[in-house]
Amino acid sequence: MNIPNQPLADRMRPVHLDDFLGQEHLVGKGAVIRKMIESGSVASFILWGPPGVGKTTLARIIANQLDRAFYQLSAVQSGVKDVRDTIEKARKQQFFSKPNPILFIDEIHRFSKSQQDSLLGAVEQGIVILIGATTENPSFEVISPLLSRCQVYTLNPLSKDDLLSLIDKAFQKDILLKKLNINIVENEALLRLSGGDARKLLNIIELIVNAEISGRDDVPEQILVTDQSVQDKIQENIALYDKNGEQHYDIISAFIKSIRGSDPNAAVYWLARMIEGGEKPEFIARRLVILASEDIGLANPNALLLATNCFQAVHMVGWPESRIILSEAAIYLATSPKSNASYMAINDAQELVRKTGDLSVPLHIRNAPTQLMKELGYGDDYKYAHDYEGNFVESEFLPEDLRGEKLYDPQNNARETEIRERLRKWWKEKYGY
Repeated sequence: MNIPNQPLADRMRPVHLDDFLGQEHLVGKGAVIRKMIESGSVASFILWGPPGVGKTTLARIIANQLDRAFYQLSAVQSGVKDVRDTIEKARKQQFFSKPNPILFIDEIHRFSKSQQDSLLGAVEQGIVILIGATTENPSFEVISPLLSRCQVYTLNPLSKDDLLSLIDKAFQKDILLKKLNINIVENEALLRLSGGDARKLLNIIELIVNAEISGRDDVPEQILVTDQSVQDKIQENIALYDKNGEQHYDIISAFIKSIRGSDPNAAVYWLARMIEGGEKPEFIARRLVILASEDIGLANPNALLLATNCFQAVHMVGWPESRIILSEAAIYLATSPKSNASYMAINDAQELVRKTGDLSVPLHIRNAPTQLMKELGYGDDYKYAHDYEGNFVESEFLPEDLRGEKLYDPQNNARETEIRERLRKWWKEKYGY
């Protein structure tokens, strides 16, 4: 079968507001951006939200429905000269009484102060209508003079229903997918791996479908999508980047497991195997840094310091002397007390996030550096720990739905036993009293 050159995510990009997915608070009936389009009058604004929720698409729809010229710059690739050249093109259009063009700047938070300054005059004079897109809080990343000339609209992560609706739409409307009999038996892996990102979801579907039809002349009778098939196809795709062969990973695995198992003899043996095989010293040292946190952690906080210094040292020295530095670090880590409590804590925390979703940060512990945030109640009733005896005051820092959750469980070694006693004194029943 012929596979289109244009990516699925691009083929499915909507061109009309009625086809736009999610963000009802901005584009639904009577919402601010829909009103803006219906009135034909648009002012500069910034779209703030996570990747893959439609910031670029929404900017294009606005330009399309208002019949405005559309200029797009990426803050990663464009400099001050690109901004000025684009503004000059827009300025020349004014002589022909055309409506102000839209200048869309993706990742505007990556623009330097001088780049953002170069936009000010054009925005203030109405030469362009600026639409910026950012994944970062614009209160921190956009200069105040520019922020004061733009409204900020927040886009939310796409919901499960939004993503399932997108899949259905793709199967019904896409030039390739509508020809195929695709049966989604299970969708958990699809939704989890997409992370609420519509573009990533479509990329995963495209990867799975292309793997089934690539090289075939006929149309498959059915394509079954299960959680396992999604996981397998994603792993196959990642495996394409393994250029060094299986043994490369087997030996580094043996090295790490020997240190984790507190065997300095096996650790230096497998280290020698890698040295003799021509492995890069930075690769070995990088794995030691990871191990120092994953397998030793707070049982010996100096382990991470030594591993980090090892990485810096081998970067400066190189072979053959780096073998001595790596040997010292490997033996130190192998003979150190072990704890994976920090590793387990972040694993459990991530699993909790996947189960509970995007819970709101409690208002009392939100930062409030801007007037807008203060007016919204950010930081109200926050108790400053240093104002209390022992620099501690009992308060809740987790989202309301997770109140009382315990993720870090200190293990039975000298340092973490001390930590556990301190936590018991502060948090009482959460840590055993």
